[in-house]
Amino acid sequence: MTTPHFSPPFFSLPLPAPPSAGRAQRRLPPSSRLAPGPGHLPSPLSFPSPSFPLLPPAPPWPGAVTAMAPAADREGYWGPPTSTLEWCEENYAVSYYIAEFWNTVSNLIFILPPIYGAIQTYKDGLEKRYLAAYLCLTAVGLGSWCFHMTLKYEMQLLDELPMIYSCCVFVYCLYECFKYKNTVNYPLLFLLITYSFVVSIVYLNLKEPVFHQIMYGTLVSIIVLRSVYIVLWVYPWLRGLGYTSLTVFLMGFFLWNVDNIFCDKLRALREKMPPVVGAVTQFHAWWHILTGLGSYLHILLSLYTRTLFLKHRPKVKVSNQCFVSIRELQHSGVSGLNTH
Repeated sequence: MTTPHFSPPFFSLPLPAPPSAGRAQRRLPPSSRLAPGPGHLPSPLSFPSPSFPLLPPAPPWPGAVTAMAPAADREGYWGPPTSTLEWCEENYAVSYYIAEFWNTVSNLIFILPPIYGAIQTYKDGLEKRYLAAYLCLTAVGLGSWCFHMTLKYEMQLLDELPMIYSCCVFVYCLYECFKYKNTVNYPLLFLLITYSFVVSIVYLNLKEPVFHQIMYGTLVSIIVLRSVYIVLWVYPWLRGLGYTSLTVFLMGFFLWNVDNIFCDKLRALREKMPPVVGAVTQFHAWWHILTGLGSYLHILLSLYTRTLFLKHRPKVKVSNQCFVSIRELQHSGVSGLNTH
């Protein structure tokens, strides 16, 4: 592990961000990120890191509050990024130890609720594939946390590949809702495993994020079409839950595109805002929150459909409170899925 580079926040100078055609989703081969090139020369205004602790400068007047430098990329604990993607959030702007702070902590929506769902699914004795669905969603959150915290290529794979695997689990659960209990669809299982394997091998060699996005989008489209079929023609009374899940997910996708397309404008806007207010414009973090919630609700939809087919008596409460307390939705939903 490399020795951390000492660069306290109060020692940073506000430097204007260089003009660019757009920061979001800069695609660079990992090797090109390991050493600085001609366009990454040190700024003449930067200072060498001291080898002794520094005291923060005195406030200009009694009671004044010193602030961090305006939003701009900084050096941090994990060193230069090696990932093939970077997002619009400023690197190490909040914490010296977390590259993209808001993009990192927003992954809690992928981690905590699915863990509770997995525990409840196990306690209720439900089919193991739904336990796998919750755990896969948790794995996506953990991988994304590591990726946005470090911006390292290896952690990027830990984020992106589980997205493919979890969607394959969702597809299997959704297409097996109308089968008898304790049955296994081996052809579908083989097809999804093959798809995951081929996508992984090609992506590891191609290292092209657009390829991953297309493969992920294909799986999401399959899930959406199947869900629409269920809520329109099989169980119409599930439209509330199904449409809520889809709408929340699409809202996240919309903000993901806004974050990519208008990155420069968003960064310039954040420089004029207080840090807490500027955090609201971190739309990639909102992508995490909304898609995490949408995916969670989708698992509930799949689980509800399955238990209805098995003649159980599920109780899922869908209201405005689902956006406030996920645990309450889970408690009122899955806890009522015991077999009688």
